[in-house]
Amino acid sequence: MGHPVSVRLDEDIQVTLEEAAKARGIGLSTYLRELAVDEAKRIRRERIRAQSRSVGAYIAASPEGLAFYADWGTPTAEGNGP
Repeated sequence: MGHPVSVRLDEDIQVTLEEAAKARGIGLSTYLRELAVDEAKRIRRERIRAQSRSVGAYIAASPEGLAFYADWGTPTAEGNGP
């Protein structure tokens, strides 16, 4: 189970978020938790994509990396190499 987090919100922000939560038929805490989970997932995906770009740049600049992929081949839609 997660740990409780306390967040101080301006009244107008809280009212806006409470209205959004109510429109979804959930409480404010549940709504904020969903927002936080969605944002954490987005951040993780962004981090993975950045790491993948870094690996791709390294391979593109590395003779050994290029040789490996030349030998390995490019997967096709069927999952087999060329």
